[in-house]
Amino acid sequence: MIMEKGLSSVGVLPSKSSQVTAVKVVVKESETKQTQRGKRVGFVLVHAGAGYHSESKAKEYKHVCKRACQKAIEKLQAGALATDAVTAALIELEDSPFTNAGLGSNLNLLGEIECDASIMDGKSLNFGAVGALSGFSLAAFKRNKRKLELAEKVETDLIQLKKRRQSNEKVIDSGTLDTVGAVVVDQEGNVAAAVSSGGLALKHPGRVGQAALYGCGCWAENTGVHTPYSTAVSTSGCGEHLVRTILARECSCALQTEDAHQALLETMQNKFIGSPFLANEDGVLGGVIVLRSCRYSTEPESSQEKRTLLVEFLWSHTTESMCVGYMSAQDGKAKTHISRLPPGAVAGQSVAIEGGVCRLESPESRAADSSLHCKECE
Repeated sequence: MIMEKGLSSVGVLPSKSSQVTAVKVVVKESETKQTQRGKRVGFVLVHAGAGYHSESKAKEYKHVCKRACQKAIEKLQAGALATDAVTAALIELEDSPFTNAGLGSNLNLLGEIECDASIMDGKSLNFGAVGALSGFSLAAFKRNKRKLELAEKVETDLIQLKKRRQSNEKVIDSGTLDTVGAVVVDQEGNVAAAVSSGGLALKHPGRVGQAALYGCGCWAENTGVHTPYSTAVSTSGCGEHLVRTILARECSCALQTEDAHQALLETMQNKFIGSPFLANEDGVLGGVIVLRSCRYSTEPESSQEKRTLLVEFLWSHTTESMCVGYMSAQDGKAKTHISRLPPGAVAGQSVAIEGGVCRLESPESRAADSSLHCKECE
């Protein structure tokens, strides 16, 4: 991925569609503390959904992403597999009342919570999922004093939304798109991805969204004969849009080309917003976080094993905003960011894309080359 040095900035890229505004972020290179000898390497990128994140709740959204990154990194530093680390991140995201997953999930028409979730292992290509999983209730919120206020608000909102539905008013809930997800690469270069969602507010009981479906909610695939890069993807947004475009799988395939930034941009433009399967939609709402990695040698002519892990990470969305967090096993703390469409851009018709790149050295590498170099969004 070609990333220019310099201060962070935003510019408009030319697009094949006049309705699409693509945002390119130019990032600057920064240095973090040196890798400690014997310490494992790895990287995690999480999201708290693509939808709308108010400024008043920005601190809470960022905090939950930070905690999720920390949980995943703790697993990686202990020698856990990528699947264990991505699971740890998801659990933390699901336990927050500010996300539409787990205990914070939207309610269906019966006032019940039904969740979708899935996970994929890039090494084995095994995939597991659950759909319309119930078992949560408002009583669970009320037993926790900290979530009492949230439970009462949900009850009030449910009554109001039902009344609006009965009067045939269109329900517009900006908080229905904030599915959570994570992607991870571990010490061995294995990748994993996961996603979890409470679904649309006031959905019909039994409705299953992209988070439970193969190739739609998440995707992970290690380097292979036909895949020069290991890739991991997690999606968020309107489930119906993500399912009909199989967006997670599409992004993974696109990332096998040389320029990851351009590949993701074109996928969001042509395979998502411009998809013929969504031609009748007024706006196409969704977002993705992607990670791709490969090993290489810092000395091309050296016969030593390739120990350096190059990690490229990106996020892109057509919604008003998307909250993300990321961290390497060598970082002291996670970095968080709420990406927003630029002023004047129309949600559902515009694309924002940001990201960076990290070079992770294994503990066995020479001390002179053991620093972690990241280009990141600020």
